[in-house]
Amino acid sequence: MALVEGCKHELEITVPAQEVKEETARVLADLQKKARLPGFRPGKAPLSIIRTRFAQEIRQDVMERLVPKFFRKRVDDEHLQVVGAPSVKDVHFHEGEEFHFKAEFEVAPAIELGEYRGIVVKYTEPEVTEEDVDKRVGQIREQKAEFVNIDPRPVQEGDYAVVSLKSLAGVDPPMEQEEVTFHIDAADTLPAFVENVTGMSPGDAKEFEVAYPEDYGQPKLSGQTVKFVCTLNAVRRKELPEVNDEFAKDLGDYQNIDELRNAVRQSIQRERDAEAQQAAKNEAVDKLVDAHDFPVPEAFLDRQIEVNVENRLRMLASQGIDPAKLKLNWDQVKESQRERATREVKAGLLLDRIAEREAVYATQDEVDHEVQRIAKQRREPAAAVRVSLEKDGSLARIANHIRTEKVLNLLFEHARKEVNPAGDSEAAAEPEA
Repeated sequence: MALVEGCKHELEITVPAQEVKEETARVLADLQKKARLPGFRPGKAPLSIIRTRFAQEIRQDVMERLVPKFFRKRVDDEHLQVVGAPSVKDVHFHEGEEFHFKAEFEVAPAIELGEYRGIVVKYTEPEVTEEDVDKRVGQIREQKAEFVNIDPRPVQEGDYAVVSLKSLAGVDPPMEQEEVTFHIDAADTLPAFVENVTGMSPGDAKEFEVAYPEDYGQPKLSGQTVKFVCTLNAVRRKELPEVNDEFAKDLGDYQNIDELRNAVRQSIQRERDAEAQQAAKNEAVDKLVDAHDFPVPEAFLDRQIEVNVENRLRMLASQGIDPAKLKLNWDQVKESQRERATREVKAGLLLDRIAEREAVYATQDEVDHEVQRIAKQRREPAAAVRVSLEKDGSLARIANHIRTEKVLNLLFEHARKEVNPAGDSEAAAEPEA
């Protein structure tokens, strides 16, 4: 008998007495060969003594051999796609009798795939203006700026002050930085630094407190009031290069400024195309999930939540926060992440089903290309990188990611794009691609 509730299944399984008898005989024979008992040569102890001395071990070994064997046979007979490991309960095992047990487990959900071509999404072809190009060229110009030391004098508005900082109180562990540059009166410089550094001359040292806002970028400083000793090392001014043909040539294989601007325009266009298409793909997946109602196995949810939490902890670690000091209540974390994880799991299952129906897969060339890219990034031989990726399971994940991206492209290509300029509520739909 099988009890079914969403993705949860329960099977009552019976192992014939003859199977129990034969498996017990095999376990006894194996134990007899290995048993070391006083007064008997190895492998020569009588089975009656083995049976008595190792009764509990025999019972456990027989069950461990028979449970997976008969569980697998039953789920294969019923064509069930098991998710995770089964939970075995209500075990009735007595020598010479049938062996009964119940197995609780989850199965992958049956998904009736609805229409996925022609999903309506908001999408407007991105444009790049001359002002956009000017701004990007200006950013490049800023990156190529040179900072020139000024003859010693007091710091004034507009200067770049090069200081060394050492915390005296307010942050644990203490921090010390040999060279920090502040733009005096810049919007992104905390007022306490601007006020206290202004008027200092190279070689001067000064103690003052800095109150960091709650939303400060470094978590260990956010909301803290830190006392520093600040030493001014130098005063500098920023010199920007002229935007001309020489500037373009210095940046790469450009003959003049027009070629540079054209390359910048194309770069911005690619970025905006990718962003706009990704937003449309995300909307298509959201609508796909909304249109399909099916249960999700808890095992899939647990794994997705673990992945999300691990990614979050890695991000915190990169910001200087020790994840080991965080006291996580897994039940609370799971509950808070449940809705998001459910949608992510559903999205993954739906994209897999579409890939199966459309025969979408990652080709060997596509996987090889990604391996080559990673090898170049790591500066290692491609063959060695492939072995490493295959060993830790990353190669399969790469192939799966490629397949998923191809399915997302398919959804986008066949979506009905609504042009919605300036938030206009009346949208014109393009015909399906």
